[in-house]
Amino acid sequence: MKLIKNLVAVCLLGSVLCSCSSEKKDEKPQIANNTSITELRINNPIITDKYTADPAALVYNDTVYLYAGHDQAPIEKNFYEMNEWLVYSSTDLVNWEEHPVPLKPADFEWAAHSAWAAQVIERNGKFYWYVTVEHGSIPGKSIGVAVADSPVGPFKDALGKALITNDMTTEHSQISWDDIDPTVYIDDDGQAYLYWGNTACYWAKLKDNMIELDGEIHTVDLPNFTEAPWIHKRGDWYYLSYAYQFPEKTAYAMSRSITGPWEYKGILNELAGNSNTNHQAIIEYKNNWYFFYHTGGIQPNGGSFRRSVCIDQLYYNEDGTMKRVIMTSEGIQ
Repeated sequence: MKLIKNLVAVCLLGSVLCSCSSEKKDEKPQIANNTSITELRINNPIITDKYTADPAALVYNDTVYLYAGHDQAPIEKNFYEMNEWLVYSSTDLVNWEEHPVPLKPADFEWAAHSAWAAQVIERNGKFYWYVTVEHGSIPGKSIGVAVADSPVGPFKDALGKALITNDMTTEHSQISWDDIDPTVYIDDDGQAYLYWGNTACYWAKLKDNMIELDGEIHTVDLPNFTEAPWIHKRGDWYYLSYAYQFPEKTAYAMSRSITGPWEYKGILNELAGNSNTNHQAIIEYKNNWYFFYHTGGIQPNGGSFRRSVCIDQLYYNEDGTMKRVIMTSEGIQ
């Protein structure tokens, strides 16, 4: 009799356990009715109807103006074909308005072709556009200057000849494409500086008229400098970022003076996806810092000669050094 009671108890206990186990399997997580998931948009690249490269950005009157080269190489061509520069504007870094083509190499009578990397800067209500083109009579790449009364142009040749020609820098480099990628910065005292170069990083002062050099050409010794210098300032620190090695990453150096000495600080941006080159612009806009760059991100035909401009946010450490840029598909929301 006692054995029978024990068996009944065991069976009852098993039934209870099975019931509890069954109830737990059927339980579903409860989600509050007011919980929602916001899906981020894919905002990089920022321009998707054209291939854009070598971004330069200007903040003027609470608007960001993006200047870019137009990659036009056909799919079967594995080299640059760039016949014009493009300009876009935005007040939120998400929605971009395209403006009519403001400048072409053909607008410089002395130039042959190649709308390579360039930058626009404002001074005294005038907008100066420093561009890279192939010279028509002096072999090699050259730097010209165009000017306009509006950030969207139209621009015209400001000098009537090249500002920098390849024969001006043969002391430092024998290649024909070392005079490219101009960047201009106006220091707090009003002195303007031009930086540029490939394999060698050059700089020189500009006269107040912004179309003549003021003094000799200098060089900066930077680890693995390839091209694409960009100057910006935050607080008391000057930053010189540039394309590093090839395929290109972005590295940077810091200084208390725009003329150096420059202290190398390391990699800022990794290889730009599906592109051998990596060309940056850095701006502050509405109290945030932003990093413009290009990738070969528009598929199926994007690549090193059909690139696309992207933007991600840039952050700083307490000591003033820059945190490594995280390239994202979502970009700026």
